[in-house]
Parts: sequence; C-alpha cells; structure tokens
Amino acid sequence: MKVRKYTGELVDFDLDRLKGSLLKSGASEETVEAIWDKMSRSVFNGITTRQLYKMAFQLLKQQRHSLAARYSLKKALRDLGPTGYLFEKWVARLFEYMHYQTVTGLILEGNAVSHEVDVAAQKEDELLLIECKFRNTVDAKVNVTNPMYFLSRFVDLKEKSFNFFGKSTKFNQPWLITNAYLTKDAIDFANYYKIHLLSWDYPEGNSIKNRVDHAGLYPLTCLTSINASEKEKLMSAHYMLVKDILDNPASLDSLEATPQRVNKIYNEAYELIHGLDT
Repeated sequence: MKVRKYTGELVDFDLDRLKGSLLKSGASEETVEAIWDKMSRSVFNGITTRQLYKMAFQLLKQQRHSLAARYSLKKALRDLGPTGYLFEKWVARLFEYMHYQTVTGLILEGNAVSHEVDVAAQKEDELLLIECKFRNTVDAKVNVTNPMYFLSRFVDLKEKSFNFFGKSTKFNQPWLITNAYLTKDAIDFANYYKIHLLSWDYPEGNSIKNRVDHAGLYPLTCLTSINASEKEKLMSAHYMLVKDILDNPASLDSLEATPQRVNKIYNEAYELIHGLDT
C-alpha cells in the first residue's frame, strides 16, 4: 500500500513506523494493536499521511487525552506559530530547564551592522547566541543557507562584549534550532564551523523530540482538552509549558470553565508529564 506525503510524493506504507509512533505516545502494545485494527478498516491505497495522523490521533484521544497529546508533539510545535515568536519563547524555556538564564527578542549592535537576536542564553562563562528557525509546514526543511547566514551574524557579534544578567560576556556558542528538519548540507556546514544544531530529529538521541519526552517540556499547545483561544489566553499570561499548569493550577481559573472541565484539563496535563502509572 502507498501513502501520499505532504509533498505529494507516494511512498510505501510503513506499519512498523506507525505502530512505533503510537507506542512512543505511551500507549500499550494491546492498545496499539486495537487502534490499528480499527484503522486498517479505513485505510486505502494513496491515503495521505495527514489522514493517517488524524485517524490515529482521534483513536488515541478516545483512549486517553494524554496519549493523543504526546502523539501530537510535532503538530503542537507548529501550533506555536504562525510567526515563530512563541517558538522562541519555548526555546528559551528549554534552555532555562538546563539552568541557563535567557532573554528573547533582542536588537544587538555588531561590529558592522545591528542584528535581531532570537534568544541569548547565559550560564557561568557560556553565552549562547540562538537562532530559531520556525516552520509551520509538515515536511519543511532548513537548508544550508540558514547556517551560512547565521555564521556571518555570529562572526559580527562574537568579538563584542554584552552585559546580560549583571555579567559582561562575549558570545562563544552559536546555536541554530528548528522545529523542522535539516538538510544534509545544513548539517555538514554547521558541524564544520562548530554551529550547534537542534531540530525535530537531530542530533540522533538528543533531538527536540528526545529532549521534550525526557524532561516533560511539552508546549501548552499539546493539550487536547482546551481549545485554541484558551491556549492563547494562557500563553499570553506566560504559561508556555504544560508543566506550568501543574506548578500553578490557579492558572486555569482564567478559562472560566466548570470545575469538572478544569479537573479534566489538569488530569490530562498530569498524565502527560508524569505518565499513566503514577
């Protein structure tokens, strides 16, 4: 059977890959088999990957909202758009988890020109210049021109001292981060010039997906029990992560929802972060 990718390309359907992604959501093998049994009655030759995703998502949601939330991480990162401003905020939280102090949305003067800086992150003598490349399409890739351009910005800024958090430091680590994929040329160029890379699936074993699943740094957009306007309201109040709801349950008061619905939202958040057996 063939499936049609977002680009229109037809490829062989990989059942093991589908089941693997369902297992990574936290679903048991028994649940995965039951979901595939239902899906198999509706799939057809030429079905789109988007249709497959929606089908799997809805069946997971019928089992548990938290399973669907974990399964939807890639889409949840795209939902931080459309401009990428919220993605930059989420990246800052990613580094704060690693004990960096961060600041976003800067205009800094280099030796030649001024630069918009997405995120600056500092820990001890490290000062990271972070470029965020947000993409809101499914199969988007960041090509080699992006690290090339970013390298020129880093070179223009790295010899100057900047005062962040009461300490004067020079940028000494360039980071290029995207929620999308990286082309091979982009990876080769960045590795040669020692630009740190972080994408949806790179580096292997320590990608965005790996880091989020390991540390529970799910963006608020993962939650399936609140709608888009409610997510926007919470994020505008600086609740960026699902963890933020658990740390401050009173944050849900702003939604003016019934106690039953608030409890449902909180339970989904708790299961997403702590798993189903805790």
